[in-house]
Amino acid sequence: MDLGIKGRKAVVCASSQGLGLACATSLAREGCTVWINGRTESKLVEAAAQIERETGHRPAIVVADITTEVGRAALLAACPEADILVNNNAGPEPGKIADWSEQDWRDAVEGNMLAPIMLIKALLPGMRERKFGRIINITSAMVKSPNAMMGLSAAVRAGLTALSKSVQHDSVADNVTINNLLPERFDTDRQRFMAERMCERDGISVEEARRRIASTIAAKRFGKPREFGDACAYLCSEQASFISGQNLQLDGGSYVGLV
Repeated sequence: MDLGIKGRKAVVCASSQGLGLACATSLAREGCTVWINGRTESKLVEAAAQIERETGHRPAIVVADITTEVGRAALLAACPEADILVNNNAGPEPGKIADWSEQDWRDAVEGNMLAPIMLIKALLPGMRERKFGRIINITSAMVKSPNAMMGLSAAVRAGLTALSKSVQHDSVADNVTINNLLPERFDTDRQRFMAERMCERDGISVEEARRRIASTIAAKRFGKPREFGDACAYLCSEQASFISGQNLQLDGGSYVGLV
């Protein structure tokens, strides 16, 4: 299927690794001109080379911390007329309410709510004027089904979800859609980190920790990053113009609710 986005300009935040890198790769494969972003230049150079090897298209790199106003300004200056924005950032640490300081809350709000909102605010007018825009927020399955250890992440990402839902009521009339991807248990560095935490806590091997985690997924396996990236690319397509304000769960069928 031709997704109709060849030549579109795509900014993918926090994309030197993990699900951000997967989205950038899938968009490059579809012929988008892609800007990738991160805080470490060496990792971005490596990611750009990987994308080029896999797709034949080398993305531009923007070294910037999007949790800061200066970082967001640098990213917007690199691609001021983006057709596609994929919001992404590292999530807060797991824990319980007693563990999180006021500064932890401020950092989480800045990184996982305000940063993407400010980027949406900056790029939305141009998208609406040009009558094409696709905004994807990578949030978390915890937004719809928070567990005891992920309350900080769920709370701030839910704020972004609510803002996005309200904004898209107007923007979709100008062919600018806003959707959220809710991942759980993809085989990325984040899951490796979670497995290592389990190893330390339970005194087991990494292999056993990964087996235990995978056993909690209905599909009985970790998600593949390309599966996530291709879902992102589809929501950015011409064909997806009637899909907006949605929360698409990519969790191997694990969510137990109906809606």
